[in-house]
Amino acid sequence: MKPVFKLLLLGAMLHPHTAYAAENGADAFFGSVNGYLAQLLFFDVLPGEGEMPFIVAWLITGAVYLTFRFGFINLRMMGHAFHVITGKYHSADDKGEVTPFQALTTALSATVGLGNIAGVAIAVSIGGPGATFWMIVAGFFGMTTKFTEVTLGQMYREFRPDGHIMGGGMEYLSKGFREKGMPSTGKVLAMLFALLTVGGSLGAGNLFQVSQAMGAVQTEVGFFKDYPMAFGLIMAMAVGVVIIGGIKRIAYAAEAIVPSMVLIYLTACVWIILSHAAEVPAALSLIVTEAFAPTAVAGGMIGVIVQGFKRAAFSSEAGIGSAAIAHSAASVKYPVRQGFVALYEPLIDTIVICTMTALVIIITGVYNAPEYAHLVVESKGAALTAVAFGSVISWFPIILSISVVLFAYSTMISWSYYGERSWTYVFGERYSMLFRLIFVGFVVLASVASAGNILDFSDLLILSMAFPNLIALYLLQGKVSDALKEYMAKLHSGELDRELSR
Repeated sequence: MKPVFKLLLLGAMLHPHTAYAAENGADAFFGSVNGYLAQLLFFDVLPGEGEMPFIVAWLITGAVYLTFRFGFINLRMMGHAFHVITGKYHSADDKGEVTPFQALTTALSATVGLGNIAGVAIAVSIGGPGATFWMIVAGFFGMTTKFTEVTLGQMYREFRPDGHIMGGGMEYLSKGFREKGMPSTGKVLAMLFALLTVGGSLGAGNLFQVSQAMGAVQTEVGFFKDYPMAFGLIMAMAVGVVIIGGIKRIAYAAEAIVPSMVLIYLTACVWIILSHAAEVPAALSLIVTEAFAPTAVAGGMIGVIVQGFKRAAFSSEAGIGSAAIAHSAASVKYPVRQGFVALYEPLIDTIVICTMTALVIIITGVYNAPEYAHLVVESKGAALTAVAFGSVISWFPIILSISVVLFAYSTMISWSYYGERSWTYVFGERYSMLFRLIFVGFVVLASVASAGNILDFSDLLILSMAFPNLIALYLLQGKVSDALKEYMAKLHSGELDRELSR
């Protein structure tokens, strides 16, 4: 450990009052920022009918429309997508920095995070079991949104002189609008998207992850309750070691971490669900019933839908445009091919993992248990999930704490790349290292701010990215449609298979 980190760690341990003062200052900052952002993009579009923030309605409309527009591509091409992931269609004409599978795991490492563990617990606690149903619905329609934005990310990506690839919403916004004769509008929206992505990487991809991970770890390691900044410093060093190396090192780390952590977590979920097999039918019935006839605490049906779609968007990031940044670096010959690969993200992340978490929360009953109400009020979803697991497997909260840290860690390294690419788009390649240092600094900041304000800050920033991103998807859907038709014609004619034998 470098001397400067030793001094900082020692300071954090010896002066807990310093951390307390920092927490008050951080809370005041995030509270004021949250107020401004909420007024700008989260105004209610259904006054008097329940709270439906504009940005959530925007996501719902876009996801449903695109699914019908592309003929339920999220159902039709799953088998073909699996063949692409396993390397069947790899060719010498592929260009990129990482493989399709590495791009998928990098994007999954950003989405399969504490949104699945903490976010689901928060959604069920606030919106009731019915929120689970709407999370699944959002995940299903979000698959097509993800396909569209990733395909566009591949179409408009730019190969930089230094060998790095610049892709994502900022590229297809600026170039796509230029093709439509609106270069100035495209540039403004691209800059807005890039700045929101920088903010989202620091909020949802950093602050939220550290805060929730620390909440879960503190239940098992009392030391970090007294010295929270020590946890932040340890995480900061672990993140810094990887992100300094760029996308290739991030991709290698994600490829190693993601499959293992998902397997461990899902195995535990399956164990709990099977041990309560008799209660599963009642839980599923409750999920469906309360989706359309929620309890009063859920705030009505609109409130349940909003909770479900908010947590699904935060979990899978479909419609946000973030994953297109990672997928743009994938080596593929046809842009739609990587779009098919991206269909698996919401399926794995939201439909499978989030549903499993929700079933554990509902079956164990911790979401409405009075003794855990303080965890709901404090938005400590990861800690609530740990309680749910611990009620069945007494020793598992320790394993879950490790899983939570891995989930948070993998999300952070991927989101650092999203933020760094967006930062570079705005300020230039020479300042990329400055962003990485800022990102590491925010890891420490997260350990001294309250979870409630961080949750709101993360929601506001990451959901705000959907505003410029979906404008691009609407405008450029025709280009995706043409590419899809061309690809499908080649697939059905056997031309794609003949390419493999050349």
